[in-house]
Amino acid sequence: MTAPVSPGGSRPGSSSGTGSGGATGGVSYQAAGVDVAAGERAVEAMRGHVARASRPEVVGSLGGFAGLFALDTSRYRKPLLASSTDGVGTKIAIARALDVHDTVGIDLVAMVVDDLVVCGAEPLFLLDYIACGSLDPRRVALLVSGVATGCEQAGCALVGGETAEHPGLMGPDDYDLAATGIGVVEADEVLGPERVLPGDALIAMASSGVHSNGFSLVRHLLFGQAEAGFPGGIGPDGLAALRREEPALGTTLGAALLTPTRIYAKDCLALAAQTAVHAFAHITGGGLAANLARVIPAGLMATLDRASWTPPPIFALLAERGPVAREEMERTFNQGIGMVAVVAPAAVDDALTLLAARGVPAWLAGHVTEASANGKGTEVAEDRLTARLTADHP
Repeated sequence: MTAPVSPGGSRPGSSSGTGSGGATGGVSYQAAGVDVAAGERAVEAMRGHVARASRPEVVGSLGGFAGLFALDTSRYRKPLLASSTDGVGTKIAIARALDVHDTVGIDLVAMVVDDLVVCGAEPLFLLDYIACGSLDPRRVALLVSGVATGCEQAGCALVGGETAEHPGLMGPDDYDLAATGIGVVEADEVLGPERVLPGDALIAMASSGVHSNGFSLVRHLLFGQAEAGFPGGIGPDGLAALRREEPALGTTLGAALLTPTRIYAKDCLALAAQTAVHAFAHITGGGLAANLARVIPAGLMATLDRASWTPPPIFALLAERGPVAREEMERTFNQGIGMVAVVAPAAVDDALTLLAARGVPAWLAGHVTEASANGKGTEVAEDRLTARLTADHP
């Protein structure tokens, strides 16, 4: 993680200033809205968080121009590097409204590493990017603390990143997060649709809540149009609603919405190492059917049985506030399932036992069959019918 850069790409220490005049009385970088001194304070504030998100392969320390990682290729027969990039999205609006910034970094890591693990790749390291209108060292340190916590949960290192201050392009309190992760997998152990067979079982792993998808709809349902001049575009009435205890949720609405995305990386790797896993589907934007369809080959059908689980109360609350039709809820949200493992039929009991031991609520949610054996489907994904949901929730 480095200190802020200018839109032109200057690095820490390249400019400085303490007011409208520079050291020689001219116009300073700070007068243009970029506070390099604040960036240096931010680097110091985040240093401890970055240090705890490490691995033995990390070379060097915070402050360089690039992160170094010594991959021991002797451990692998034919290693493939996997990469993934993602962000948090408009969930940040909720964090800004509540001034809670230490959880969205976990969401950021989850979105990246759980995409990596879908192909069987072990997440190795991650680099983050924080863009803000005006750099607040305290807030940046909180954001990075969440990223570091997520990396610890995923078993990967935070080897660097960037904090960019964009005065004039972003509001003073605006910020956004993104990250890129790198993982490694043996070429002959890559998981995906090529391994999926008729008769395979679908093991659902519970989500921790809404995760980090669909928050544009969440905000539309709960707060309507964004209100200018308020953090996250959420005005006083919306803020009061976020802080209000919701009996059905057992907590405040804001706390429920900011619940960090569950990170499945270590659990999926353990599952793949100890049982016959053929594929994973990370349930993000697009919902259950569309994401599951991405790992089901043509000619097969994945069927999830709604009767096998009850979506958490937050989804019922959102559906009622709309109202939002079930089809739209399932196209937008994870509905309580954050990851699906496609496993051999004989591996179901072992998979469920392993996940239970690791503290991951999981259940048998469906099967893969020949497409011709399923009749009409209820969910269309991409340009072919390969995944569907049937029956009703309890």
